[in-house]
Amino acid sequence: MSLERRFGSPTALPLWGDERMSEIRPPLRETFDSTADVYEAARPGYPERLFDDLIELARLRPGAHLLEIGCGTGKATRPLLDRGFSVLCVELGGKLAEAARRNLAGLPVEIHVAPFESWEGERETFDLVYAATAWHWIGSPIRYRKAHELLRPSGYLAFWSAQHAFPADADPFFTDIQHVYDAIGESHEETWPPPSPDQVPDDAAEIEATGLFEQIEVRRYVWETLYTADTYIALLDTFSGHITMDVSKREHLHDEIRARIARREKPVVRRHWLAILHVAQRTR
Repeated sequence: MSLERRFGSPTALPLWGDERMSEIRPPLRETFDSTADVYEAARPGYPERLFDDLIELARLRPGAHLLEIGCGTGKATRPLLDRGFSVLCVELGGKLAEAARRNLAGLPVEIHVAPFESWEGERETFDLVYAATAWHWIGSPIRYRKAHELLRPSGYLAFWSAQHAFPADADPFFTDIQHVYDAIGESHEETWPPPSPDQVPDDAAEIEATGLFEQIEVRRYVWETLYTADTYIALLDTFSGHITMDVSKREHLHDEIRARIARREKPVVRRHWLAILHVAQRTR
């Protein structure tokens, strides 16, 4: 996710449950494989307009060959397969890769299980190298350097994420539940309230500073999803900070979430999502 911020302890996490860290610990990024069975249902998809914009900005033609970093269960893979492209995926988690193979069976996709940093792909092969929610788990500058090497001379890099958004009409539930995070020692350590979607920083300057990419384009997308207590807890349990949280803390948090949602007139919470799409062309 585009805000590369670090929280104070290995399990400290923002109240919305996203992972945003500038110093990536391999054990954390490897936790997602344990959620493979629920990841597909719990995690959100991405707006169709994002994929349409990506195709336009990256000037993708029919038959273009794409490389996806961290496909998970295939949430950002299928929309591009359905649009007529072939995709090679590099996924760290074996169980996630198995789920993606099931979800994408019969489509022109190839899935390799390996860390992207050590995966050996043919240089100057791909029209697009992209990552959805996985980009921030790869150390910089290796992620930019390797993407540049794998792209054809006029190819494109793209990445985005799905992070919790706080527009003016954000659900107050997420302010209220923060008191529970405070009580269990998992406080949100940054300025409150979080920035509005249009104020969340993007990574354009970071891309430009590499000297490896040019013609940088940034687009923002905000959407919302309704969650019951059970579906919201399932979502939280796909985030690394919650997966690694002490069991007693996690159970207390889940009990409080269920109780607070049950007391609402409509027993749901409304969570806004923000995706910041970055697209840049490989320099020659």
